[in-house]
Amino acid sequence: MFLDLVDVFGSGPLSGNPLAVVHGGEGMSDAQMLRLTQWLGYSETTFLLPPTDPGADYRVRIFYPAGELPFAGHPTLGSAHAWLAAGGKAKEDGCVVQECGIGLVEVRRDGERLAFRAPPLIRSGPLDAEDRAETLRLTGTDEAQVVAAVHAANGPGWKLLHLASAEAVLAAEPVSRAPKGTDVALLGPCAPGGAAQFELRAFFADPAGKMVEDPVTGSLNAAVAQYLFASGQAEGNYVAAQGRKVGADGLVYCSQDESGDVWIAGRVETVATGGALFPA
Repeated sequence: MFLDLVDVFGSGPLSGNPLAVVHGGEGMSDAQMLRLTQWLGYSETTFLLPPTDPGADYRVRIFYPAGELPFAGHPTLGSAHAWLAAGGKAKEDGCVVQECGIGLVEVRRDGERLAFRAPPLIRSGPLDAEDRAETLRLTGTDEAQVVAAVHAANGPGWKLLHLASAEAVLAAEPVSRAPKGTDVALLGPCAPGGAAQFELRAFFADPAGKMVEDPVTGSLNAAVAQYLFASGQAEGNYVAAQGRKVGADGLVYCSQDESGDVWIAGRVETVATGGALFPA
């Protein structure tokens, strides 16, 4: 059993969201997986296992400090990268199939990046008045800046506020504490001419109820891309920026293919590999 550390969605070295990937975690209990995740302190830690679905190349369990997730984006790309780097061979050339809580997720090469096919939304549509008000409170957002307030759930139950500008996104001041299970996010368009067309921020509550800002969030970007493409506010492809308020500099490449499927791509780099693991 060994552990890799990878950086996902960075615009350069050590600028994305860190992920710990455990190889050979078959002997670990749920409690051991969660304990290690909490001790490491990253947004998520993943555990690579043999697949149970014949269509999958590997199975992954995705933990965050408060429990297990059925799906998450940067853990999907980071796990696929680590699996391939460790000698994994996909059944289908050019396409890795990951088995996780929501089922099978495809990962493919996108030039120098990896990309995953966005899973279907579990819930979409406008937030009701109560959810909208609570999301405004939690994110510390000026209501006058809100263009739309929608569900964007695809595993995590993101509640999204679409704001008038990237400046409004970056100006938001979230609360310090939030209920367990909080997943709230902000989206706003960037000024023309920059590296990114949209700015995102994502917040969740840790096990102690502290509000945490995630550096770069693949699941959120997938749900946001589906919202933007479906509503005609983006066409073809765009780049989203995330993480500037927490010292990261993430770039996420979002595209929609001819069949209507949405793909989320980013740079993935190995930071450390092969660390022997002795779970307690």
